[in-house]
Amino acid sequence: MFVLVQLGRKNQLEADRWTPFLTTEIWRYYLIPGLINTLKAAAISIVLAAVFGLVLGAGRLSPLAPVRWVSTVVVEFFRSVPVLIMMLAAFAFYSFNNIFVSDINPLAAVVTGLTLYNGSVVAELLRSGVGSLPKGQGEAGLSIGLTQGQTLRAIQLPQAITAMLPALVGQLVVVLKDTALGQIITYPELLNTYQQIGSYKSNPVQAMAVIAVIFIVINYALTTVAARLQSLLRRRGRPTVGGIGGAQVIPVDPAAGAVGAGGPARAAEGRSRLMDRRDGLPRLDSNQQPAES
Repeated sequence: MFVLVQLGRKNQLEADRWTPFLTTEIWRYYLIPGLINTLKAAAISIVLAAVFGLVLGAGRLSPLAPVRWVSTVVVEFFRSVPVLIMMLAAFAFYSFNNIFVSDINPLAAVVTGLTLYNGSVVAELLRSGVGSLPKGQGEAGLSIGLTQGQTLRAIQLPQAITAMLPALVGQLVVVLKDTALGQIITYPELLNTYQQIGSYKSNPVQAMAVIAVIFIVINYALTTVAARLQSLLRRRGRPTVGGIGGAQVIPVDPAAGAVGAGGPARAAEGRSRLMDRRDGLPRLDSNQQPAES
């Protein structure tokens, strides 16, 4: 209320300052192109960050100590450096070395900064997802003859990715908001258009208010998707990591040894089947009698 009163005293609530946003000109030449650039940078960044995070996350869980150490150093370094500094460094590097065309340098710098930071966050989410799984998951894989790496790739990583989906969707909000830092390096994203609109229509305050509403609507939609996804996974009995409302781990009966019925018996059954296949022997059910010769 205080803000509205102050804006009214300074004639910022007059209709002629807001009516330009009801015309197609402002949306066609300013807001929509800026929104497209924002979504483009966010989309490219989240795809690259997912790949980068998957590689680093697997590296942090590697049984090889050197790989694990290097991955940990990379993750902790890029998580600690501010995104804006990484964008500025990437922009300077690309510009001085002519890596890309000059028009592409701002986009490339924004994507680089967002990819390095959010990829490190994804790697940590992946590590947390694997850590939230019951120990019986890994033990069951080892008991049927899989190596630690095979168990990680075939059993633990797929479940960890499912568990981190709500947190990954929630990270989209962070990526989308951080694209606004691109205006520092002249990237024509949505927030950058408020200066152009303000200079053209003499209403920078109104332009910032409209842009803020656009960001709020998009971020609220992403937050709602993350919350519903997490709720869906909970109803299906899947563990979730992070996301909306914090982490939740589904309790597992220690006697079972692994998720699902059977526990050690199922692991033993799987190991027996694996040994029979290796030896070239047919597999008989427990109630099936061998054929008489």
